[in-house]
Amino acid sequence: MLEIPPGVYYKSIAPCICPIVNYCSHCGEKVVFRVPEGDNLPRHLCDACGTIHYLNPRLVIGTLPEWEDRILLCRRAIEPRRGFWTLPAGFMELGETAEQAAIRETLEEANARVELTGLFTLLSVPHVDQVHLFYRARLLDLNFSAGAESLEVALFREAEIPWEDISFRTVSTTLKHYLTDRGSGEFVFRAGELKAQG
Repeated sequence: MLEIPPGVYYKSIAPCICPIVNYCSHCGEKVVFRVPEGDNLPRHLCDACGTIHYLNPRLVIGTLPEWEDRILLCRRAIEPRRGFWTLPAGFMELGETAEQAAIRETLEEANARVELTGLFTLLSVPHVDQVHLFYRARLLDLNFSAGAESLEVALFREAEIPWEDISFRTVSTTLKHYLTDRGSGEFVFRAGELKAQG
């Protein structure tokens, strides 16, 4: 079998760096990185107990909270991109649905209560092994404030959005799709891929 150096994950499209797994979480023995029998991609394998350690993309789930003609944004209090504006979002936790994650993240980051109105964007970001999902959401009231991971939270009209200070391309892409659809009067689900820049 083909042995591959740890930490380098060869995909058919492009190589990507994955976390290095040194020891089996089931039995504690050292693992190897190779293509298991019957598979076509390299995995971290334990020859001692036969466990295959699968590493999969992480889900980032959030909302695009609306109040009349304004959008709620949070200014990040944590790295990466501390001080930049974002939609409330974060990593999905085990044991929750995507909808629950969206509502929880919005409450945690903006102390905002929302009603989800539909999945709006699904953006694959393969160079960082993530998939970002954003739901359109209606703010239930104006009782929002900065959560532990936000410096401040504010509502923005289209002309007020701080485009130069938006934290991530998934956020700016989602905002641009939203504003385009709002202008046309019809919201449609968007899926796509954001490739690495430079």
